[in-house]
Amino acid sequence: MLDCRLLEFGFDDHKKSIEIRREVLRKPLGLDFSANDLNAEKDQFHIAAFYKNQLIGILLLKTMKDTSSTTLKMRQVAIDPKFQSKGYGSVLVKFSEQWAIENGFNLIELNARNTAIQFYKNLGYKVIGHEFLEVNIPHIKMFKDLL
Repeated sequence: MLDCRLLEFGFDDHKKSIEIRREVLRKPLGLDFSANDLNAEKDQFHIAAFYKNQLIGILLLKTMKDTSSTTLKMRQVAIDPKFQSKGYGSVLVKFSEQWAIENGFNLIELNARNTAIQFYKNLGYKVIGHEFLEVNIPHIKMFKDLL
């Protein structure tokens, strides 16, 4: 069974979550995190997935300063490669949506890599606008109304 919960910034599990994101999201692009990148995440919500007490997935939710206070941006969604394609990413996203509702949020936005668009569509996210480049790869903006 998958256990999902909020992580505390700076503690051991948070540090492990950075390694998963580095492996899944950054290394394939030849990128890494800077200290400034990581410090900017201090006020974001870090939601992690654990399988048999092992951290296997992570996503971040960021409050949107330029939109309604009830909107979050989902970012940095990553599942350890050994645990991908088993439905754990869907469980993590659904948990984060429920957490968002329970904490007064009603809309989640995200920028999906082209390879992840169908994953998010299957979870009820809708496409907004046109393809754009982010970290030098194609993305599309998506959203889900949680109410």
